[in-house]
Amino acid sequence: MRATFPVTVHLFFIREDQILVARRANTGYRDGEYSVPAGHLDGGETVRAAAAREAEEEVGVRIEAEDIRFSSVMHRIEGDERVDFFVHVQRWQGEIVNAEPDKCDELRWVDMDDLPGNIIPYVRQAIQNHREGDVFDEFGW
Repeated sequence: MRATFPVTVHLFFIREDQILVARRANTGYRDGEYSVPAGHLDGGETVRAAAAREAEEEVGVRIEAEDIRFSSVMHRIEGDERVDFFVHVQRWQGEIVNAEPDKCDELRWVDMDDLPGNIIPYVRQAIQNHREGDVFDEFGW
């Protein structure tokens, strides 16, 4: 049996020791918990292209492919099986805003040493992986 699970890209917007988090709302998945801007890859779309699209859709900024650095990949199981790419956005154009208020009720910068208690667990792990330089993880198995 071949794998046919969803693939997502998560964006780490980092300034100094803070990371941008978004509180999910009205999505049916972990509403009320914090994540980072993220979304599924569309068919025929590269990870960088998906990251650029999601940045504009979710937080209203433009990013160029050369400003996206690979952080890590995670193979996880949480109900279903998934592969997640985490990327570090080094530069962006425009001001970060909540461009999807129907799916996110709060954007905020938080200290990476003091993440909200209700951040999604695999996202917390990916942020820790980024800080420690771990580029691969398996979560929830």
